[in-house]
Amino acid sequence: MHRSMGFLMAGVLLAGAVQLFVFAQTAAPADDRFVSYTVDPQKQGIKLYWRDEQQVAFKSIGNLKNWLDGKHETLVFAMNGGMYMEDRSPLGLYVEQGKTVRGINTSKGNGNFYLEPNGVFFLTADNVPGICPTATYKNQGKIKYATQSGPMLVIDGQIHPAFKEGSANLNIRNGVGILPGNQVVFAMSKEPINFYDFATYFKRLGCKDALYLDGFVSRMYLPSRNWVQTDGDFGVIVGVTENQ
Repeated sequence: MHRSMGFLMAGVLLAGAVQLFVFAQTAAPADDRFVSYTVDPQKQGIKLYWRDEQQVAFKSIGNLKNWLDGKHETLVFAMNGGMYMEDRSPLGLYVEQGKTVRGINTSKGNGNFYLEPNGVFFLTADNVPGICPTATYKNQGKIKYATQSGPMLVIDGQIHPAFKEGSANLNIRNGVGILPGNQVVFAMSKEPINFYDFATYFKRLGCKDALYLDGFVSRMYLPSRNWVQTDGDFGVIVGVTENQ
C-alpha cells in the first residue's frame, strides 16, 4: 500500500474513533434505577386530571383509569403530577383545559415545595411544553395545562444549587423534564434516591429544565414497560390516553 494511502486510512480510522468516543461521552446511558416515558405533545395528548364531573378527586391512578374507560379512552401512561394539601387539592398553581383552577403559590414555607426556586410545568394551547421557575411564569391566556411543584431539579442546564452530591436524603421520587425538540420525559425512581442523583439523571438525558413532582407517594402507570401501579392517594394526575 502506498504510504500516503496508509496515512489517509489511519486518519479516517482515528476520526471515527474520536467520533465514537465523543458519542460515548455525550450519550446518556441507560439507568436501571429509573422508569421513564417520553412524550411528543405534538403527536400525543398530555392532560392533567384532578376531579371528575361531580368535583370528586380521583386520588388514585386506578380511579382515573376506570373513569377514562367509561369515556372509551385507554390510559397509556399516568403519574402523580404535583404536591397537594390535606383535602387533595393542589398546593400550587393548577390550570386545566385553559381554566386557572388554583392560583400560583408564592408564599414561603418549609418542605420541598418551598425550596426555591420551585417551578411550573405547563403545556400551551399549541401543545408546546415548558418548565420555568415560579417567578418567571406568565399565562397571558395561552396555557392549557399547568401544575406547580418544587423544587426545580435542573435550571437552564444546571442542577439546583441546594442539592448535595452524596446526600443521605433518600426517597422514591418522580419528576418531569423538557428534552430537545420539545419532547417531555416523565421519570420515577425505582428505589430511594437523593435529589442530586435524580437531577443528574434528567441532566444526562439532555433536559435543560426539569421539575420535581413528589416523593414517597409517587406512582406510575406504564403497562408498555410492565410497570403498573394503580393505587395512590394524591391530588393532580398527569396522563396520556388513546381512543378505544
